[in-house]
Amino acid sequence: MIWIVLAVVVLLVIWLISAYNGLITMKHKVDHAYATIEVSLKERADLIPNLVATVKGATKHESKTLENIVKLRNASVNATNSAEAAQADAQLSKAVPQILALAEAYPELKANDNFKDLSGKLTKVEDELANARRYYNGVVNAFNTKIELFPTSLLAGFAGCHNQPLFSVDDESERKAVKVEF
Repeated sequence: MIWIVLAVVVLLVIWLISAYNGLITMKHKVDHAYATIEVSLKERADLIPNLVATVKGATKHESKTLENIVKLRNASVNATNSAEAAQADAQLSKAVPQILALAEAYPELKANDNFKDLSGKLTKVEDELANARRYYNGVVNAFNTKIELFPTSLLAGFAGCHNQPLFSVDDESERKAVKVEF
């Protein structure tokens, strides 16, 4: 009888260690996925002022569009948590096509090598950011599911694991195609 109780206790301890380690592993994956997004956001934030300066040189009439993009870029850079970052990122992602669309209205800008290089880099960063968001959302979904399922939900609070927000589109107007007007 004592061997059965001892075996149950040993199995319980093994499960506790395994479940705890699994939660911590998932927590670190979420942190890593978010850090990947932050790298792309930083790269985009670094590109935008250069692109804005290039556009300013070729266009004198687009100051409102450019000021808005700089304001959104600054909000993205200054976000203090993942929820703020997601909101600022969504607004900036909505505005980025406007600066790229300026090339259509200003042929001399479209021919500018600096603009072409910067807009190409920005497009690449936007693609990387979209992939990073998808990866983050996948990891967060798995993490949130794991900490809500029984019996690991019993350990989640002890392990410091709490639901993490997804990068999503909260504003219905953001789901629509961007209409660029000049």
